Amino acid sequence: MGTPIETDRHVRRVVRDLAPAAGDRILEVGCGRGFLTRRIQAHSPDTQGIDVNPESIRHGVAPRLRVMDAALLDFEDAAFDKLYSFHAIEHLPDVGIALGEMARVLRPGGRLLLVYPAEPIRGLFVVPTAVRMFRNPLRARELHLHKLSPRRLRHVIDAQDLPLAHVRSRFSLLLTPQFMTLLARR
Repeated sequence: MGTPIETDRHVRRVVRDLAPAAGDRILEVGCGRGFLTRRIQAHSPDTQGIDVNPESIRHGVAPRLRVMDAALLDFEDAAFDKLYSFHAIEHLPDVGIALGEMARVLRPGGRLLLVYPAEPIRGLFVVPTAVRMFRNPLRARELHLHKLSPRRLRHVIDAQDLPLAHVRSRFSLLLTPQFMTLLARR
């Protein structure tokens, strides 16, 4: 997930934008080891997390974490009141399919919070990771598969005719430039 300071900041964003309540069913897509999931479970005990990396889940720090691909969510339709994803969507091969699955498992009126990098060049912010993983900074685009923006997300939603409505987007320059987009399930 990152540092404790990053986790604190993410918790504040979830609380501000999704207002998790004790009875809410919440899903985190791309939970990693579940540091944020665990913190949100203090607000909404029925919060679950999924991540495609089995090692992350095996070493998870929260209950109710599962290995799962965001493009094929193994949940019933309308299973969740709220959903959030921090710095995961830019890694997914097909953003449209993943957003479609997120919309499918979100109840009508439910909210979806996406936080993703505001990269001027795709992969720029993961060059250090590419060096650590591949020993090659030029492979950063293998990590960030998409350069996203609120406009690009709206285009994907419209092109796929997804039942998601744009509520608001914000840009943050704090530490790493990033966008936060809040969507609602129609």
